[in-house]
Amino acid sequence: MDTIASLFSFITTPVSWIIVQFHKLYGALFGPDTGWAWGLSIVSLVVVIRICLIPLFVKQIKSMRNMQALQPKMKAIQERYKNDRQRQSEEMMKLYKDTGTNPLSSCLPILAQSPFFFALYHVLSKIASGDTIGVLNQQLVDSAREARIFGAPIAATFMDADKAAALGASVTDVRVVTAVMIILMSASQFFTQRQLMQKNVDLTVKTPYMQQQKMLMYIFPLIFAVTGIHFPVGVLVYWLTTNVWTMGQQMYVINQNPTPGSKAQDSYLQRLLKSVTAHSEVRGRRRRMVVQAIVAKGTDRNENERRFVAGLAKAGFAAQADGSVIKSDTVAVDADGGSAGRRQQPKRQSKAQRQSGGAHQTGAVKPSLEKEAAPKDSVPKPAGSTSPASPRQAKSGQRKGSQRPKHPSSKK
Repeated sequence: MDTIASLFSFITTPVSWIIVQFHKLYGALFGPDTGWAWGLSIVSLVVVIRICLIPLFVKQIKSMRNMQALQPKMKAIQERYKNDRQRQSEEMMKLYKDTGTNPLSSCLPILAQSPFFFALYHVLSKIASGDTIGVLNQQLVDSAREARIFGAPIAATFMDADKAAALGASVTDVRVVTAVMIILMSASQFFTQRQLMQKNVDLTVKTPYMQQQKMLMYIFPLIFAVTGIHFPVGVLVYWLTTNVWTMGQQMYVINQNPTPGSKAQDSYLQRLLKSVTAHSEVRGRRRRMVVQAIVAKGTDRNENERRFVAGLAKAGFAAQADGSVIKSDTVAVDADGGSAGRRQQPKRQSKAQRQSGGAHQTGAVKPSLEKEAAPKDSVPKPAGSTSPASPRQAKSGQRKGSQRPKHPSSKK
């Protein structure tokens, strides 16, 4: 670890300078030799570094959004080459190259912090040995050696009992403090990744990006737990602080700018729907931009966005292209602006109903076996006589219609 830290010795001077400046401030409040003064100086170092990394974090968010936008194309590639893993990977890499997307962008903040992390480790190692480094003179080094965080020196480690004894601290105190900080550090890292996987990822499409995030969820806490026993207490303070910062930063992004198609987006749009219903308007510029983007998508909206538009319609509102809403008396059946409903098909009639000319209808059913009454002005005719204008009545067993006259020689 010392060899790796020495590679980043070029950055130890700015790191030590930042710590010294904050130590002057906190030393005036808590005392120059206290653990509060040196511990809060390390925490402030983390805050300064993370503020400087905000542009990189924004780039990371944009890259993650690009990954989400590419998921339909990724799914198409998976379906097309589901039996050819090598061709599938080649097409995925080509898609990343054509769109300028880096699937490893989520590691950028961690990689950017690595030089500061190892530089701080190098500074604390020099403090433990009593050597000056950067802008830390001998007086500041001696003051840092006396600093205790819950009884553990900031330069002591879990495994090095001799160093703890040389710093005048109890080995038990050092190991208890470092063990608690390692557990908190690993738990915060795991919770951060788990929150990302469960709330801010579209789980409808399985992509290598999701597999990468799932892998990081288990690997990073394990790495911190294994290597943390070799870190000085001051480095553990640094890494715990940056994990808490990352967790809070991610919670803000999930609540205010969730990934399309994720559970976080559904929760955000439901909150937005309640706000619009309560105030009859879209409050806030960022919220209007969200509504504007949903309207612009048209039929390409995901399930969460369609549910939001349908909820607006049921509440009597219609979203506009500028991100505002207006009162609407017409409630659309299709939230995406489809047709107002299908025409109801007529009820299919039975064979008997079709033969009787539609006599059997609901509400006016006429018995089919009932004979119609004869007209009042009709006069009964003698049996056997037939009218030349009408066909003779057919007897039972005879064919209906006019009958051919029998031959004179036939029997009657």
